[in-house]
Amino acid sequence: MKTLLALAIPLVFASCATISPPAPKGSIDHVVLMWQKRPGNAADRAALIAACEKLRAVPGIRSLHTGTALPSDRPIVDDSFDVGLTVRFDSAADLAAYGPHPLHLKQKDEVLVPLTRKILVYDIVR
Repeated sequence: MKTLLALAIPLVFASCATISPPAPKGSIDHVVLMWQKRPGNAADRAALIAACEKLRAVPGIRSLHTGTALPSDRPIVDDSFDVGLTVRFDSAADLAAYGPHPLHLKQKDEVLVPLTRKILVYDIVR
């Protein structure tokens, strides 16, 4: 029993270490929701996600996540978008530098805008 307990305790603490700490004060979450021009087109969706993933190379990005809408029956949830992107920056200055960065402009102009009928952006400061 003591052996089992000795093995279990480090596992409990290790699992706690995987929980992300809260975002630092002043950090920015840049949330982008995209509706495809051709809803349901898997190739377009894959291209949008790939373009978003390329943005990881832009300096100042703390974290970047892409995905699709989780279907929901809850009336308060808007699951009508096709692709979502969340990017965390340490500061508003980092977000401001991201907008005109050549890699961001290239992905936006060559992939995101041509494949979407609507893009909605929310910037949230901590």
